[in-house]
Amino acid sequence: MIVSMLKLKIVSTEKVVFTGDVESVTVPGTLGEFEILVNHAPIISSLEKGRVKYKTQEGEQCLEVLGGFVEVKRNEVSLCVEV
Repeated sequence: MIVSMLKLKIVSTEKVVFTGDVESVTVPGTLGEFEILVNHAPIISSLEKGRVKYKTQEGEQCLEVLGGFVEVKRNEVSLCVEV
Protein backbone atom coordinates (compact mmCIF):
# COMPACT_ATOMS: atom_id res chain seq x y z
CA MET A 1 0.00 0.00 0.00
CA ILE A 2 1.38 3.40 -0.99
CA VAL A 3 0.67 6.20 1.49
CA SER A 4 0.56 9.72 0.10
CA MET A 5 -0.91 11.64 3.05
CA LEU A 6 -0.30 12.01 6.77
CA LYS A 7 -3.04 11.72 9.40
CA LEU A 8 -2.79 14.84 11.57
CA LYS A 9 -4.49 15.47 14.90
CA ILE A 10 -3.93 18.70 16.81
CA VAL A 11 -5.39 18.97 20.31
CA SER A 12 -5.24 21.69 22.94
CA THR A 13 -6.45 21.59 26.53
CA GLU A 14 -9.78 23.05 25.40
CA LYS A 15 -10.62 21.17 22.19
CA VAL A 16 -9.57 19.24 19.12
CA VAL A 17 -8.14 21.98 16.89
CA PHE A 18 -7.76 19.94 13.69
CA THR A 19 -8.02 16.38 12.50
CA GLY A 20 -7.58 15.25 8.92
CA ASP A 21 -5.26 14.33 6.07
CA VAL A 22 -2.31 16.58 5.25
CA GLU A 23 0.65 16.56 2.86
CA SER A 24 3.15 17.92 5.39
CA VAL A 25 3.47 19.51 8.83
CA THR A 26 6.09 22.04 9.97
CA VAL A 27 6.56 22.49 13.72
CA PRO A 28 8.70 24.73 15.98
CA GLY A 29 10.82 22.06 17.69
CA THR A 30 12.92 22.89 20.72
CA LEU A 31 16.10 22.49 18.65
CA GLY A 32 14.64 24.30 15.64
CA GLU A 33 11.84 24.15 13.12
CA PHE A 34 11.42 20.87 11.22
CA GLU A 35 9.11 19.47 8.57
CA ILE A 36 7.30 16.14 8.74
CA LEU A 37 6.56 14.38 5.45
CA VAL A 38 5.07 10.99 4.55
CA ASN A 39 7.20 8.09 5.88
CA HIS A 40 9.00 10.31 8.42
CA ALA A 41 10.97 8.37 11.04
CA PRO A 42 9.21 7.91 14.39
CA ILE A 43 9.93 10.84 16.71
CA ILE A 44 8.73 12.55 19.86
CA SER A 45 9.75 16.18 20.34
CA SER A 46 8.86 19.12 22.53
CA LEU A 47 7.64 22.28 20.83
CA GLU A 48 8.45 25.89 21.57
CA LYS A 49 6.48 29.05 20.92
CA GLY A 50 6.01 29.50 17.21
CA ARG A 51 3.92 28.58 14.21
CA VAL A 52 2.62 25.14 13.22
CA LYS A 53 2.03 24.99 9.47
CA TYR A 54 0.22 22.15 7.70
CA LYS A 55 -0.69 21.65 4.06
CA THR A 56 -4.13 20.30 3.25
CA GLN A 57 -5.66 19.86 -0.20
CA GLU A 58 -7.25 23.30 0.32
CA GLY A 59 -3.88 24.98 0.97
CA GLU A 60 -1.58 25.89 3.85
CA GLN A 61 -3.03 26.44 7.32
CA CYS A 62 -1.22 28.05 10.28
CA LEU A 63 -1.64 27.89 14.04
CA GLU A 64 0.28 29.95 16.60
CA VAL A 65 1.31 27.83 19.60
CA LEU A 66 2.95 28.61 22.93
CA GLY A 67 4.48 25.15 23.26
CA GLY A 68 3.60 21.48 23.39
CA PHE A 69 4.66 18.09 22.05
CA VAL A 70 4.60 16.24 18.74
CA GLU A 71 4.65 12.49 18.13
CA VAL A 72 5.13 10.90 14.72
CA LYS A 73 4.65 7.20 14.02
CA ARG A 74 3.42 5.26 10.99
CA ASN A 75 2.34 8.37 9.06
CA GLU A 76 0.26 9.61 12.00
CA VAL A 77 1.19 12.96 13.53
CA SER A 78 -0.23 13.94 16.94
CA LEU A 79 0.28 17.40 18.39
CA CYS A 80 -0.67 18.39 21.92
CA VAL A 81 -0.33 22.17 22.01
CA GLU A 82 -0.92 25.21 24.15
CA VAL A 83 -2.58 27.95 22.12
